[in-house]
Amino acid sequence: MRWQVHSEKSLYTDPWLDVRAADVELPDGRRFDHRVIRTPPGAAAVVTDDGDRALLIWRHRFITDSWGWEIPMGQVDEGEAPHAAAAREVEEETGWRPRSLRPLLCVQPNNGFTDVVHHVYRADGATHVGPPSDPWEAERVEWVPLSSVPKLAGEGSIVCGTTLAALLYVMAESGMPGTGGGPGRRPA
Repeated sequence: MRWQVHSEKSLYTDPWLDVRAADVELPDGRRFDHRVIRTPPGAAAVVTDDGDRALLIWRHRFITDSWGWEIPMGQVDEGEAPHAAAAREVEEETGWRPRSLRPLLCVQPNNGFTDVVHHVYRADGATHVGPPSDPWEAERVEWVPLSSVPKLAGEGSIVCGTTLAALLYVMAESGMPGTGGGPGRRPA
């Protein structure tokens, strides 16, 4: 059932977001104002090593007042290619330069309220180039075993939806136990 959008008007805008009111009509004819947040796309990367570990950052999110492991991620700048933004974010947030990135998946983390799309890439390995240039992004940068992802998610140490989707996808794609995937097999 498709909702019809009659109009949208901006309520607040800045370089990060545009909060809008949308006049929408439900299939049964009812109409109401729905809030929409329009934002630039994001880019992220799952960087893994030969030991089946992922490069993660441990950070605090003030909005939810929570700590958790996340993959490096940030906004795609105007005119920037998403894969370039993902590589930039990895290096800025971790101090590691990822090897060649390849597309992994696209995630719409909250498509009931926002149009943001996170372009997630995968890199097999990285080169340490120094300390993070954005040291305020993370309290710690660590190579975390992929096998620990379900436990970390279950205990609330991974709560970011994009991070969780990307890590579980990598695990399934790799055929790791408990994921239902297999070598070279993409989840249905």
